[in-house]
Amino acid sequence: MGVRWTSEQVLALAPDDASRRAGSRLGTAGPWSGRGSGDGAVWGLCKGSGRVPYRTVVDTTGPAYLCECPSRKLPCKHALGLLLLHASDGSEAGGTDAPDWAGRWLAARRAPGGGDGSVRTPPGDGPASRGPSPVSHPAP
Repeated sequence: MGVRWTSEQVLALAPDDASRRAGSRLGTAGPWSGRGSGDGAVWGLCKGSGRVPYRTVVDTTGPAYLCECPSRKLPCKHALGLLLLHASDGSEAGGTDAPDWAGRWLAARRAPGGGDGSVRTPPGDGPASRGPSPVSHPAP
């Protein structure tokens, strides 16, 4: 994302009106921690109903999405909320070096032959050991 997306561009990615509304509610700093952006990606941890926040990363060059939430919507409300927050905050929140969990997914996705974004973390290694297996969500 060399140029910061607008809220309208982000909302155009939503699969339906319910996702647009839910993503908009998550487009504020309140539920997010560990946010950052750099090298064509945005990432963060979103507080959900469970005790462990959802790890969410968006490869904005695709775009493609990875979130630990159980949603099957592409992109999920967490990816939409993270992108909306990034579009509206006007600054580079957090660091520009992706945390290990986001960096591994981005590297695998961007490696030759990894273009579809489908990456699962092996059990006991990273987010998969904390809850549902993360599945990347390539753009429609």
